[in-house]
Amino acid sequence: MGEIMPPEISPYLAEFIGTMLLILFGNGVVANVVLSKTKGHASGWIVITTGWAMAVTIGVYASFWVSGGHINPAVTISLAALGRFPWSMVPGYIVSQFLGAFVGAILVYLAYMDHFRETTDKAAKLSVFSTIPQIRSIPKNFLTEVIATFALVLGVMAITAPESGVPQGLIPVVVGFLVWGIGLCLGGPTGYAINPARDLGPRLAHQLLPIPDKGSSDWSYALVVPLFGPITGGLLGALVWRLYTAPLG
Repeated sequence: MGEIMPPEISPYLAEFIGTMLLILFGNGVVANVVLSKTKGHASGWIVITTGWAMAVTIGVYASFWVSGGHINPAVTISLAALGRFPWSMVPGYIVSQFLGAFVGAILVYLAYMDHFRETTDKAAKLSVFSTIPQIRSIPKNFLTEVIATFALVLGVMAITAPESGVPQGLIPVVVGFLVWGIGLCLGGPTGYAINPARDLGPRLAHQLLPIPDKGSSDWSYALVVPLFGPITGGLLGALVWRLYTAPLG
């Protein structure tokens, strides 16, 4: 989530790998908690949010030194809006992030294939892949995602600012703690997508994979809340950061 370093490896490949690992660990912990007959079945929200924090940390570490470790279209677009990332690279980053999320979700399915078969709850199967609101209200769910992603982008800007004093090698860890906090504090209403690729890539995998008795992929929700909510919140976070740091030049 910092400036791009001159890579020998393609930054698009790095975003693919980082996002794939993000989903492999993040959706993997959800599968471990919600699917039937797993070792971690019913271990709760603390386990899920902790697993997602670790997922973000490893995903950023895997890509940070090559691509800046965005692994999130909302972050990429926000950085471009701030002038810290070239708009010409935004489409390639977003495509790489979505593809990485899609492949990561397939890997989770392969790892937990038998447990999908043992699980009868259709919503639980979808929740392994994508976010589901606890109380469905599109405007309020949208607002929740705006607020959570606003906190994410504003927090990332603060963590990566030179004045923060955070050593570069520890930035992924601190960002992981930020996402852990967002999950614990703001994740209750919607499951905190805060990342369009994290939701839509795996949701497409849910649509296409031969999961027994899987039910709907709920695209009417997906194409509004976890897509435009994070982008809107990220841009608001970038705007507030620019206003906040304007006196610093």
